[in-house]
Amino acid sequence: MTASIVGWAHTPFGKFDTETVESLVTRVANEALADAGIAASDVDEIVLGHFNAGFSPQDFTASLVLQADPQLRFKPATRVENACATGSAAVHQGLRAIAAGAARIVLVVGVEQMTRTPGPEIGKNLLKASYLPEDGDTVGGFAGVFGKIASSYFQKYGDQSDALALIAAKNHKNGVANPFAQMRKDFGFEFCRAESEKNPYVAGPLKRTDCSLVSDGAAALVLADAETAKGMSKSIGFRATAHAQDFLPMSKRDILQFEGCTVAWQRALEKAGVALTDLSFIETHDCFTVAELIEYEAMGLTPKGQGARAIKEGWTLKDGKLPVNPSGGLKAKGHPIGATGVSMHVMTAMQLAGQAPEGMQLKNAKLGGIFNMGGAAVANYVSVLEPLK
Repeated sequence: MTASIVGWAHTPFGKFDTETVESLVTRVANEALADAGIAASDVDEIVLGHFNAGFSPQDFTASLVLQADPQLRFKPATRVENACATGSAAVHQGLRAIAAGAARIVLVVGVEQMTRTPGPEIGKNLLKASYLPEDGDTVGGFAGVFGKIASSYFQKYGDQSDALALIAAKNHKNGVANPFAQMRKDFGFEFCRAESEKNPYVAGPLKRTDCSLVSDGAAALVLADAETAKGMSKSIGFRATAHAQDFLPMSKRDILQFEGCTVAWQRALEKAGVALTDLSFIETHDCFTVAELIEYEAMGLTPKGQGARAIKEGWTLKDGKLPVNPSGGLKAKGHPIGATGVSMHVMTAMQLAGQAPEGMQLKNAKLGGIFNMGGAAVANYVSVLEPLK
């Protein structure tokens, strides 16, 4: 690829009553530029990932990034959106600007503020990432959509409650070491497995511990072309990227296949010239635990219907043969929609630079994979990163 990540920033994810979309954006923009050692005047283009869908009264947010520094005034700035993959859509757009020769340095920011929205409205907003003519009346909102997917998976392959609880427990345990994570608590398998007052069923077989968190937060990256990156203090290169968009209606595809995920992984791995087993770790989109389970199969880690093997046999644990979500994933870290894909790239870059927080850092991480998904396997983005310096 023609570009590298040369700087980054990340707020903690959580509920922030004193923050706004603007304050979150300007904070990470300035911090990412400082981390890269780049002046705002050197930025050629700005890309903001912001889903919104009603979460924020302020729409038309691309220019909010300019509030970070007066020297950003008059720079090209664009907001992009692709449901829960909005952050990766922003990253990939920045890469295309560099590949096209339109920019040497791109500032990419992802943001969302969700927690100020009343609960029923949150569900309504998230459901906009599904096909409303078919799913608009789904009880439980977007959780209800994935509850249906989980029920169908259970019906076809048997009860997977143990596997889902193991995935939840793994990600919560990993999140303890991540200072940016919204929920830093090791709940353990038994709590995640059992229905209780604190862990009720939410939709279908999915309990509260199977669902990612409603979050506020932001993350940012500075991307630079290959020549510029040579002069930077750190450089995490894009070995490959891929984006596969699938049909929005689930009725037009086999929803248990996550075929867009499979296609995106196949394209990225082929471009990178590596196999899945060559990766040191993966950050994958666990909006719900059943999503991570199916993604094991879609990425080629296990055959169809056998995703449970990967977690039950410890393959995806932090010390397993292919650690998945060492950051804690969306499950523990939180899921501020527009920020998530950028966050995944920051977490991966930190690992590859050897700069992840103590307890979260993996040994000898040489190649990192990212899968960020919008909707129910509709927008599918994969990045493969490697450290260059």
